[in-house]
Amino acid sequence: MKKIVTVIGARPQFVKAAVLSRIIKEYNSIEEVIIHTGQHFDANMSKIFFEEMMIPEPTYNLEINNMSHAAMTGQMMEKIEKVLEVEQPDALIVYGDTNSTIAGALAAKKMNIKVVHVEAGLRSFNMKMPEEINRILTDRISDLLSCPSETAINNLKKEGFDNLPILIEKHGDIMKDAVGYYSQYSEEKSSIISEEKLQKNHFVLATIHRQENTDDEKKLRSIFIGLEEIHKTHPVVLPIHPRTKEVLNKLSIHPKIQMIEPVGYYDMLELLKNCSMVITDSGGLQKEAFFNRKQCIVVREETEWVELVSNGFAKVVGSNTKMILQTFDIYKDLKNDFSIDLYGTNVGEKIYQSISQLIHS
Repeated sequence: MKKIVTVIGARPQFVKAAVLSRIIKEYNSIEEVIIHTGQHFDANMSKIFFEEMMIPEPTYNLEINNMSHAAMTGQMMEKIEKVLEVEQPDALIVYGDTNSTIAGALAAKKMNIKVVHVEAGLRSFNMKMPEEINRILTDRISDLLSCPSETAINNLKKEGFDNLPILIEKHGDIMKDAVGYYSQYSEEKSSIISEEKLQKNHFVLATIHRQENTDDEKKLRSIFIGLEEIHKTHPVVLPIHPRTKEVLNKLSIHPKIQMIEPVGYYDMLELLKNCSMVITDSGGLQKEAFFNRKQCIVVREETEWVELVSNGFAKVVGSNTKMILQTFDIYKDLKNDFSIDLYGTNVGEKIYQSISQLIHS
């Protein structure tokens, strides 16, 4: 039996990997070995996702976290390499753009193991973002690039990937499969709406965690001033990321909004389904908002998901308080048509078939 190693370390990767792991298990023709780097390690950011989403327990947990980018990536590479020496897989799968992504890809490529990059071709065109560096380098050394959108394909073409011996496929966004599949369980399994005493369609879901915001006091204060103003008329619910919580405490910022502890996937799905709007600096949540038919305000200077903006489902406002409030006022009464198919269907199945062909060729 052929074998693949899947490297994951952060919440969005758990969600995406859950879809593909389920399909791999159903076909039962490829053995999957899961490496959890430990990048997201606390119970609400990691363990609960494996339990809720029925992801097989990781075969290896490297427990690498709370380090500089270089130290984290280096230690991940070293430990992943040792696992690959033992497992001798036919291919390695990485997701997205984290340190876990680039570490897994580099370790595998240097051992002549085929690399599959799911969610390839995305670009923010901001080289100050660690994620941008990770995704560009991972794309370049991969053997199979699974792209979520036509925009991603076009980005790769502009960079000359057509001239490289790399298989490029437009599969669609695997996150869409996850939202569709797990939504049938979330209403039954989650009680977050009643627990937090939320009124359906009358609260705003917010998440703030990106380094570009948490490491810039002026930006962070501007964003939270906007959230506090919105909270006066529409409750703002923010599952607090550990990094954001630490920075807010350090700066003695105590936002007058409804901050809650990090939540599992079922809770997040219910918050998405029942909120009136999303305000976020997360890449994944922008799409999850769209899949749940919610408008999204993006508190970043750019987005990789440009089709959401061009089709009117999201607006990039940066950390500008005035822009946040103006966009909120427009979106709160907007009735948009979310029926457009931007990110494909049966995405996990398509990715599985391409991986199967890759390792059997």
